[in-house]
Amino acid sequence: MAAQLGPFPVEFGAVFPSGAFAAGSVEKVRDFDKSSADRVVQQTDKHTGLPLWAVEVIDADPEARQRTVKVKVAAQYQPVLPEAPAGSPFVPVEFEGLTATPWVDGSRCQAKDAGRCGARLAYSLKATGVRAPSRLPARPAPEHKDAA
Repeated sequence: MAAQLGPFPVEFGAVFPSGAFAAGSVEKVRDFDKSSADRVVQQTDKHTGLPLWAVEVIDADPEARQRTVKVKVAAQYQPVLPEAPAGSPFVPVEFEGLTATPWVDGSRCQAKDAGRCGARLAYSLKATGVRAPSRLPARPAPEHKDAA
């Protein structure tokens, strides 16, 4: 079996087992190589050529190492987030066609300390769409302790 070096498909529930909430609006992803100070160019997906949009989300997992993450969405038109539930400031979301692309984050490596590098494996997330969750994530029941 050959190793897959590019993006690989992942289930939404495997990445966000407790669900995810949109932390803002859907924004264009800026192509910094093609943009200039007075002209913004939107980045496109390398595989499909579709424009890329970003959604910052809050990971609802209380044990998540990183509470917020950006998910890029490859879509011809700007995706529309679902409506927030009545009385809630948070918009639960679920991503369709989710893929993860691994990369090495070497930002913790110091040239002066070449023998001790704090690099870590990270991943970027990309999807083909965003929608309201098909079901709400299961929440564990709170533990009740006896007063005795």
